[in-house]
Amino acid sequence: MDSAGQDINLNSPNKGLLSDSMTDVPVDTAVAAQAPAVEGLTDAEAEELRAELAKVEEEVVTLRQVLAAKERHCGELKRRLGLSTLEGLKQNLSRGWHDVQVSNAYKKTQETLSQAGQKTSAALCTVGSAISRKLGDVRNSATFKSFEDRVGTIKSKVVSGRENGSDSLPSPTGSGDRPLPDHTPF
Repeated sequence: MDSAGQDINLNSPNKGLLSDSMTDVPVDTAVAAQAPAVEGLTDAEAEELRAELAKVEEEVVTLRQVLAAKERHCGELKRRLGLSTLEGLKQNLSRGWHDVQVSNAYKKTQETLSQAGQKTSAALCTVGSAISRKLGDVRNSATFKSFEDRVGTIKSKVVSGRENGSDSLPSPTGSGDRPLPDHTPF
């Protein structure tokens, strides 16, 4: 029986017919009828429950057939429309990501991380201000001013020495204008 011609109406007299390609576990009502009755049930109640069980199992088989037919039909429509499995996977991932983003857990986590980022930013700003203030204090200290003056003096001597045509640095020992020997280790 082909999927297009298969009757999927649950009220149809043809319900329960399996296609050649579909297999299922058969329902054995004889085994159910031979099972001993549970204590507290009369034979009539047990028989009624067995009949209801058989009916429900038959409906399960029918629903499986209907679902299989619908899945085949869906696959055929997708194939005819040119939709690939990859496209379906992309849509599922996109839908899943959207579901994650609208979940309460995601929103709470996002809010918590945002607050943590703001607090970290504020802390780093405070640390940066403290370091800047401390460096300003160091720059205004007497020791730094003395060091700055000495560097300025050395710089002016180097610059004035180069302007006068001498590329040598003044000797720290005060030995005059003798240049340093070329074989110095550094």
